[in-house]
Amino acid sequence: MRRMSLRTRLLLITAGLLLAGLTLISAVVSDSLERYQLDRIDTQLRGFTELIARVPSGGLPAGDPQTSVLDPALDLIGAPYVVYLGANGAVTGGIHSSRLAAETLPAPEDLRSIPVHGPPVDLRAANGSERWRAVAAPAPGGTVIAAAPLAEADALISRLRISSVVTGSVLLVLLTGAGWFALRGGLRPLRRIEHTAAAIAGGDLSRRVPGIAAPGTEIGRLAGSLNTMLGQLERAFADRTASETRMRTFVADVSHELRTPLFGIKGTAELYRMGALPEQSDVDEAMHRIDREAVRLAALTEDLLLLAQLDEAPEAQLDRAPMDLRTLAGDARHSLRALDPSRPVELTGPGGEGGPGPAPVNADEARLRQVVTNLVGNAAAHTPPGTAVRVGVGTVGGRAVLEVADEGPGMTAAQAKRVFDRFYRADRSRARTPGADAGLGLAIARSLTRAHDGELELETAAGEGACFRMVLPLLEFSADRE
Repeated sequence: MRRMSLRTRLLLITAGLLLAGLTLISAVVSDSLERYQLDRIDTQLRGFTELIARVPSGGLPAGDPQTSVLDPALDLIGAPYVVYLGANGAVTGGIHSSRLAAETLPAPEDLRSIPVHGPPVDLRAANGSERWRAVAAPAPGGTVIAAAPLAEADALISRLRISSVVTGSVLLVLLTGAGWFALRGGLRPLRRIEHTAAAIAGGDLSRRVPGIAAPGTEIGRLAGSLNTMLGQLERAFADRTASETRMRTFVADVSHELRTPLFGIKGTAELYRMGALPEQSDVDEAMHRIDREAVRLAALTEDLLLLAQLDEAPEAQLDRAPMDLRTLAGDARHSLRALDPSRPVELTGPGGEGGPGPAPVNADEARLRQVVTNLVGNAAAHTPPGTAVRVGVGTVGGRAVLEVADEGPGMTAAQAKRVFDRFYRADRSRARTPGADAGLGLAIARSLTRAHDGELELETAAGEGACFRMVLPLLEFSADRE
């Protein structure tokens, strides 16, 4: 069975509550009016019985006479029927309005059942046509009973109830119709949200819920929350797409990097198997090439394994101990001079200001040495021979800093943005000399630095050189955290 729409359900609930409210109000009003009418009649009857009780039984004519002369007086006091019962309960006298037929009066046996000094009693006419209200009071030698018909009161209450039903029905129809249009307008923002969700489900992740209500309202807060969620979903999908793209690129680069040395080894082995290496010198050269490619393959595998370990559990790869980055800076200067004796190498403080300063850290010296070695090799490989290099070490802003700055060709903004990506090479060339890196060095360096709760930064511009800066927490800050 098809479920009703939200608008229909809300309208039915509202109409039901309105019907219940109108019914309750009608019942309360009619009940209050009926009680008021009865209280008024009871007061008149009690007052009249107390007055008649002072008159001897001879004050009322015997039997059930009716007289038109007394009609105005009986109507005025609200007691069209007055009866005097003797001590034995027999009717000894009484009068009633000439407009009342004898068969419409209460039966004598019913009159005798009315308690003296008791509450007013409802009686039925002798022919059962209408209700009466009667009150009894003691009198000398008997009991005085005054009764009044409730036909007018019942008719008034009946007219009131009929009027309430008709008026309530019309009001219910009108308010239900107005509620239909009001709910239609009130739920319009939800329909716009529904259309936005449908568009997003269709693939348009850039859609957002428009400003359909004030931010402080329920709909406004809902729209704001949905827009925040949609923004997060869009970023998540974009990140996933980018991650998939990077993974495909990574797999392709890994395949290429592994295939190159493997093809070299396989090709050399094929030459040997085919007998294309007749001389011992040829065999020695082939073995040398195989060894070189195997070393390259082993290094690449080790780098990939290290990156995977750093991604999964970086802290587990470190063996921390107190040390000073000045040791690594001094070794970096010696390494640069050993690689290119013609290259001017200067050891300074951070930013080239003053001499080298202390930079105590709690770190894995072997891993940080691997980072610095990569930075030194990067400067030597990507700058012309003889290019000046500066190694700075010290403290800046409460952080330990070691930087390697060169005066080489530098990099463009696009190259600098991707320089730490895995398998990225600024020249975008896959053809390179044997022993060249596979584009993992800076990625490993940054991962190792971040494993130490630090960061590897780059400042560069085309034609203005490059400055790689390793920033780490000082020893005292690390100790405080621990």
